[in-house]
Amino acid sequence: MSTLRINMKPKLNAEQISEIAEYFKVLSEESRLKILNTLCNGSKNVGEITELSGLEQANVSRHLKILLQAGILKRRAEGVSAFYEIANKKLFNLCEFVCQELL
Repeated sequence: MSTLRINMKPKLNAEQISEIAEYFKVLSEESRLKILNTLCNGSKNVGEITELSGLEQANVSRHLKILLQAGILKRRAEGVSAFYEIANKKLFNLCEFVCQELL
């Protein structure tokens, strides 16, 4: 039985594929997922993220920087505190999809 092949152009170019791979690399680290999990109900400061995630404060700060640089999080200053939140709520759709697939 032969397989029907439709001649279609790829939807993504090499640069786009590379950017997507980098995005998923950021999300592939367990500590970063723990941090994102703490932010699913809204913005929090480093102390709250540290407490809720069970990670060390230095580790949280390092991963927050990476998540910020990737554009996954955004930061806002409030007095002497900095609050972090998920930059694009569509990230929850991705997380929900993956969780449903694993269940």
